[in-house]
Amino acid sequence: MSAMATDPPSVRRTLTAIATEPFTRRARAELLYLVVAAPTGIAVPVGALAFLIVMGFLGPGPAKPENVSFAGLAAGALVLLVLAPRLARRLGSFHRRLTARLLGERVAEPPSFRPGQGVLGRLDARLRDGAGWRAVAYLLLRVPVAVLGLYAVEYWGTGLVNLSYPFWWGLFRNHPPDVHLSPVPFLTPLRSHPFHITTYPGTLLVFAAGAASLLVAPWVTRAVVLADRWLIRNLLGPGRLMQRVRDLEQTRAQAVDDSAALLRRLERDLHDGAQARLAALAMNLGLAKEKLGDDGLGQLAQIRELVEAAHQGAKDALGELRDLARGIHPPILDTGLSDALATLAVGSAIPVEVTTEIPSRPTPAIETIAYFCAAELLANAVKHSHANTITIHVAEPNGCLLLVVTDDGVGGADPARGTGLSGLAHRVGTVDGQMDIASPPGGPTRVSIRLPPHA
Repeated sequence: MSAMATDPPSVRRTLTAIATEPFTRRARAELLYLVVAAPTGIAVPVGALAFLIVMGFLGPGPAKPENVSFAGLAAGALVLLVLAPRLARRLGSFHRRLTARLLGERVAEPPSFRPGQGVLGRLDARLRDGAGWRAVAYLLLRVPVAVLGLYAVEYWGTGLVNLSYPFWWGLFRNHPPDVHLSPVPFLTPLRSHPFHITTYPGTLLVFAAGAASLLVAPWVTRAVVLADRWLIRNLLGPGRLMQRVRDLEQTRAQAVDDSAALLRRLERDLHDGAQARLAALAMNLGLAKEKLGDDGLGQLAQIRELVEAAHQGAKDALGELRDLARGIHPPILDTGLSDALATLAVGSAIPVEVTTEIPSRPTPAIETIAYFCAAELLANAVKHSHANTITIHVAEPNGCLLLVVTDDGVGGADPARGTGLSGLAHRVGTVDGQMDIASPPGGPTRVSIRLPPHA
C-alpha cells in the first residue's frame, strides 16, 4: 500500500525533471561549454594536418609525382613534435579553466615545465614532458568527442527550428522548405529523409518532433560533456604519481599543523588550568604557614579554611593533569581498542552499543586515531543529535580498520558548521584514511571512517 502511495509522486517528479531539464542552469552551461569547446576540438587536429600538407608542398627536396616533398613533411613533423607538448599545455590550460568556469569541474594543474640547458637540453625536456604529451593525447582523443559535441549542439538548433515551424510555415506556404525529423538521437540516422509539409496540421508533427528533440538534447549534451570531463580529469591533471605526491604533501602539512595546535593547546591548558591551581595551592599553603608561625592557636578556623582550599586546589589540579594525560594518550588503549571504546560507552550520557571484530590489533598510532575519532563522534552525538541510542562498530574488512558510529537522532550533521567533523577529516587524512558522512535531515546519522592497518 505504501509503495502505491509513493509511486505516483516519484513518477511525477521524474516527468517534471525531464520536462524542465532543457531550461535548467546546468543544461545551459553544458550547451555553452560545447559551443565553445567543440569547434576547438576539431580545429586543432585539422590545423596540424593542414600545416603538414603545406610543409609537404613548400618544403625542400625533389618533387614527387604528387608534388609532395617528403623532406618538407619530415620537417613539419619535427616542428610539430617539438611544439606539440607546449601548445597542448596551453590548450589544456584553456580547457581546464573553461571546465571550471562552466561545469564546476576543477582539475589541478600539472607540474610546470622545466626547460633544460642549451638547445639539446630544451629539446630533450620537451620530448620528456609527460604532462605535455598527456595534453596531446587529450587533444587527439577529444576529436570524436568534439564531433559528437557538434552533433549535440545541432540537435538543440534543429529542435528549436522544428518547434517554431508552425509559426513561420505560412511564409513558405507556396514553396515549403524540406523538414528533417530526428526526435531520438542514435536511434535514427543523423539525417532522416526530407519531406514536405503541405497543410498546417502537418506542422504540428514537426512541432512535436522539435519538442521531443529539446527534451532529449540535454541528455545527449550531458553524455558528451561527461566523456570530455573524464578525459580532462585523467589527461590534463597532474597525473597519478604527482597527485599522490601532492596529497602526501598536504597530509604532511596537516599533520604538522595538528601537532603545533596540540602543543599550543597543551601549553594553554597547563598555563591556565593546572599551573594556576598549583600556584593558588602554594599561596594558600604559604598563608597557612605564616598563620601557624605567629599565633596559630587563635586562628585555627582561618588556617583550616586555607588548608581546605589548598586541598581542593590540589585535587582539581590532579584531575586536570589526569585529563591532559588522557588526552595525549589514554592509558586504557594499552589494553586494546575494544576496552577503550567500552570505557567511552560507559561514560556516555546516551546508551551506547559497542561491537568490535578486530582479529589483529592495529598499530598504536591507528588505534589512537580511531579512539579519538570515536570519542569526538560520540561527544557530537550527545551534544547535537538528540538521539536515543548510539552504536559504535569496529571491524577489519579487506585489511583496513573500519569505524562506524551511528545514531538515531535528528541528522543534519555538516562539517562546514564547525562540529569537529572537519578536524576529524584532517586527522584521518594524515594517514591516508577516508571519512564518509551520511546525515540526512531527520536522521539517522552514520559516519564511517576507514583507516589503514598501519600509519
